[in-house]
Amino acid sequence: MRIFPTYRFYVIIITCAVLLFIGYYYDFVFSLAKGLTLSLLVLALADIILLFFSNGRIVLERFLPDRFSNADENEVSFSILNNYGLEMDLTILDELPAQFQIRDSEIRLNLKSGKQTYVTYSLRPAQRGEYHFGKTNVLVNSPLKLITRRFRFGVEHVVKVYPSFLNLEKYELSAISQSLKLSGQKRMKRIGQSTEFDHIKDYVIGDDPRHINWKASARGRGLMVNHYVDEKSQPIYSVIDKGRPMRMPFEGMTLLDYSINASLVLSNVAIKRGDRAGLVTFQHKPETFVSAQKRNLQINYLLETLYNQETQFNEPDFASLYWFLMQKIKQRSLLLLYTNFESIYTLERQLPYLKMINRHHLLLLVFFRNTELDKVIDAPSNTTIDIYNKSIAKQIADEKANIQKVLFQNGIISLYTRPQNLNTDVINKYIEIKTKRLL
Repeated sequence: MRIFPTYRFYVIIITCAVLLFIGYYYDFVFSLAKGLTLSLLVLALADIILLFFSNGRIVLERFLPDRFSNADENEVSFSILNNYGLEMDLTILDELPAQFQIRDSEIRLNLKSGKQTYVTYSLRPAQRGEYHFGKTNVLVNSPLKLITRRFRFGVEHVVKVYPSFLNLEKYELSAISQSLKLSGQKRMKRIGQSTEFDHIKDYVIGDDPRHINWKASARGRGLMVNHYVDEKSQPIYSVIDKGRPMRMPFEGMTLLDYSINASLVLSNVAIKRGDRAGLVTFQHKPETFVSAQKRNLQINYLLETLYNQETQFNEPDFASLYWFLMQKIKQRSLLLLYTNFESIYTLERQLPYLKMINRHHLLLLVFFRNTELDKVIDAPSNTTIDIYNKSIAKQIADEKANIQKVLFQNGIISLYTRPQNLNTDVINKYIEIKTKRLL
């Protein structure tokens, strides 16, 4: 049994000590101090008996999900029952994982005798991995509030934090209904530009002679040609750079985790729209490859694969990425490359490899806007230092914008976006590419 005196107890005992000191000079104050001290000890003893030696106790059960969704609000709930014969004040202290760095989290409530209630709070993880929850502490105070009793419930529990999966349905519905910014664009068929066969028709001037079906022509009275339409199920690969440029943090999350979350959302949307989704990760060398599929379990497989991604944030090697893609992906595919360039110089070093990748596939390069620079640029300039900082920030921001121009001049589609807008912007760009039949 561990007894924890409350703040009220210490205030009263200090007051008694002060009065006893004053009572050394004034007899009536001394008598008052003795009476107050005796009353405090009696009430404290009564509080101890009420909390520790009565038949009452607190019953609590914690409900944790099997997994958390990264960068989303995840709920943790408690069921609490007061079996004491009196109304009690409770303070719930959950032993949270070290990753949250939360030291002042507590839930206070008042619970009547025999009543049960449910309490919920939410946590927002900022990185993937295993999160270790400790036990749950409940501090109980009677109406006297002189002594506190502590109850400890539950056992240590490990919750795995996966890439953001709570928003999958939200973005899926938006994309399917085409409620994003590109909704309403007309879809058009192009004949003879893909490998998916549609039907056989009579030959007319302008049809590609290479598509003449000689067997069908021999059975009929004239030339027949195969009619092709754009392939309905196309491979979509998320290519994630796990190198040093992706270590930069925004709002508690690295660019790598933003990219992982976006790749999962996009893969889900692509599969729901009939395409095949795959995955490639690399840093100093290619590491993970998931072949593009549209099977029902593909999203779960991608989720498990992305959860286990670990990195030392080495320097990315785009040359080895190019050769890896040429060996692994034979069919022309849409490659969404999540990376980041901070200067024209870093882009020019990798540009030859990006152009070679784009020659065999349709490359969409996703890189990130530095929102901290925007804050510096938009802030008022009150000093010379502020003006200097704003000038440097504007210069860096302009160079990032020039990167997009250089990519356009070299025939590479790019998406320059803020990390917090990545999910929506990537899906919009994907729908735009599919609508325009660029692949």
